[in-house]
Amino acid sequence: MTKIVNKKILITGGAGFIGSNLCSYFLENNEVVCLDNFSTGYRHNIVSFLSNPNFTLIEGDIRNIETCKQAVFGVDYVLHQAALGSVPRSINDPITSNDVNVSGFLNMLVAAREANVKRFIYAASSSTYGDSESLPKMEDIIGKPLSPYAVTKYVNELYADVFSKTYGIETIGLRYFNVFGRNQDPNGAYAAVIPKFVAQFLNYESPIINGDGNYSRDFTYIDNVIQMNELAMLTENSNAINTVYNTAFGERTTLNELVNSLKEFLSAYDKEIANVPIIYGQNRIGDIPHSLASIDKAKELLNYSPKFSMKEGLKEAVNWYWNNLKK
Repeated sequence: MTKIVNKKILITGGAGFIGSNLCSYFLENNEVVCLDNFSTGYRHNIVSFLSNPNFTLIEGDIRNIETCKQAVFGVDYVLHQAALGSVPRSINDPITSNDVNVSGFLNMLVAAREANVKRFIYAASSSTYGDSESLPKMEDIIGKPLSPYAVTKYVNELYADVFSKTYGIETIGLRYFNVFGRNQDPNGAYAAVIPKFVAQFLNYESPIINGDGNYSRDFTYIDNVIQMNELAMLTENSNAINTVYNTAFGERTTLNELVNSLKEFLSAYDKEIANVPIIYGQNRIGDIPHSLASIDKAKELLNYSPKFSMKEGLKEAVNWYWNNLKK
């Protein structure tokens, strides 16, 4: 695959899980600017980059338009990852989620347009499909949002579309489906399910599955997401820009299947983990029962070919967690 080289790339939320992986990858051949306020990102995710002359850290908030303008100066591409994730967080505090995810997004769009950035690629979300029951999820068929978080991510898509049509800025939205992998935080009230379960297994604690475990997700390994971001930067196909893409593997895994795979892979490192029981709790408000992406559009327009299945990615992630969480 062709690579992006010798460009200046702004990665907002660059100290977060996905952002820090993007920083690491693109720093190999490019100049990278990381904008982060460390509200959900971590310094330890980027500490190894700080001595790299091609890496610049701007500690600031996307809710400040002047900070956004400073960050986009001389930039070729924006990879906008900064957001307050988590459906439960948005239900508990919809105002802050809206401030960051909508007002902050608009600030970044305005700054990118004024700086004549070549292309603005942003993290959209599978939550945009809302109450649509159709499977697999296809980009043009969505339902009503089921949480404040989902509303904010849909509004991002609407703003990007309007800015493309009104101001001519090139935008591409990537609807992430349950991304997992290295650097994903296992701690905190809003931790994603895979690192949270891994951390619990490593401590011989029982993971709690919301519901009966038959809810399913399209779990997507981080390297597939990096590939999609690069393809979105590379494309010169006019039909491939100013639109949105599912960013996934295109396979459905139930929570029961997930937890059994985690047990299996972790037991290879520690046999005792095989004996840890699973606990089932209540379904979570705002959760959709099933999520499965069609990746046909990305295959057709971006030549996307995901390299890691869910299980292949899970093996990589478990190895990373074993080596990093056990220290």
